[in-house]
Amino acid sequence: MRKGFVIILFIVLCLPVLTAQNKQPKIDSAGTWKFDAPYAPEGYNSGIIVVGMVEQKPSATMSFTGNDFKYPGENVKAEKDSILFSVYIQGQDVNVMLKIENDTLMSGKAVYSEGEVPFSLTKTLASEAEVKQ
Repeated sequence: MRKGFVIILFIVLCLPVLTAQNKQPKIDSAGTWKFDAPYAPEGYNSGIIVVGMVEQKPSATMSFTGNDFKYPGENVKAEKDSILFSVYIQGQDVNVMLKIENDTLMSGKAVYSEGEVPFSLTKTLASEAEVKQ
């Protein structure tokens, strides 16, 4: 009986050590990200993705250089070091998968009916003019 109690006590005391995980600092993905996709169709190879939170839920919008329209992200999911969402462009769903590399870099790919397009993202910082306003 006493031996069983000691074993249970040992397990209870060791359990936090066994379940401890390496907590990596969470990288804030919110902000404006400029992307370049050299293999995308013409007109869709550069632009901006804005990631944020709306009503305690992750949100994303995507716009392309030379076009003022913002495509809203649907089914946005922010997990550990990834952001997943889909956008509806020219009659088809495009699934966007982003992986956070560090505070200022992300890599990703867009999957659509004609294949996969890799792209890279760089976080844009607010310019001094925007800060003064």
